[in-house]
Amino acid sequence: MTEEDGPRGIVTDADTAYEAIRAINHATIWSGGIPAPTIYSVLGNLKTAIGFGTEQALGQLADRLVDSLDEYDVIEDSGGNPAESVAAAVDHLRAAAALAGQIGNHVSAAQNAIAGQGHRGRIDAGRS
Repeated sequence: MTEEDGPRGIVTDADTAYEAIRAINHATIWSGGIPAPTIYSVLGNLKTAIGFGTEQALGQLADRLVDSLDEYDVIEDSGGNPAESVAAAVDHLRAAAALAGQIGNHVSAAQNAIAGQGHRGRIDAGRS
């Protein structure tokens, strides 16, 4: 594993995820209606990305943070015990992971609720 693929690469990946969510926010803030088939596709990606994928990522980050105590000479600026701050961070990461899993479940339920919807075009476009 190269440095770009490993510890530093995940920072770039997190930046990319942030920018993707930001782009969705910008694209939808002033837009008109978005039909269910489009929303359905977006929800399919989001339930994995911000739901179940984030749940997995946060759990793995917690595990790797614990591993770092055995692999790096970790120090605290305050002179405190690094294991204590890691334990606190891990508790929060695991709680956040559980919430992300709940987000995934809710987004999946929303997606299922609109699974049967379609449309016949825009209302103002006229129908033949």
